[in-house]
Parts: sequence; C-alpha cells; structure tokens
Amino acid sequence: MTGPNFRFTHYDLKSQRAGTAIEVTLSAVNNIRLMNAVNYQRFTERLDFKYAGGIARKSPVRLVIPENGHWHLIVDTEGHHGLAESSVKLIPAPAMQSPQ
Repeated sequence: MTGPNFRFTHYDLKSQRAGTAIEVTLSAVNNIRLMNAVNYQRFTERLDFKYAGGIARKSPVRLVIPENGHWHLIVDTEGHHGLAESSVKLIPAPAMQSPQ
C-alpha cells in the first residue's frame, strides 16, 4: 500500500518541545492533522490514527505541540476539491521561567 487515497502534503517537523506552536498558512480549505511519529506511521499504512487539528476554514491556523517528541503535519484533501498550497512556520515554546 502507498498510503492514503487522497492527496496530501507532509511536513516532518522533527523533534519538537511541548508548547511549540505551528502556524499553517493555506490557500484553500483543507484538513490539517498534527500527529506523532507512531500515528504518522499508522496514517501511511491506512490504519486508524489520532491527530490534532481538523478542517481549516481560515488561514493561518495555529496548533500547539502537546508533548515533547517527533511530530508530523499533514495537509490533505480528504473531503475537499484540491490540495491547498501550504506553508508551515514553527514558533518556539516560551522559555521556562526559572524560580527566583
């Protein structure tokens, strides 16, 4: 199998810290799905997978990394007409406040 039967753009976000924001800019309505490495593997194998996100009706959309780890972002056309042009910008998590 070669993954889902709809078109998508994959962004490998590599290892990210919890609290890092991802700003996704889209040219049209598409789905955005933020998932960890395990769920990305399941996505490519057409298995059930968990993700944060959903239908992006406005742009830009901001998602926040929920926990430290390797993350992937998918922009896809499932239920939509065409694949949007997209770009992703990472906004680092705020620095932890050191106790006084």
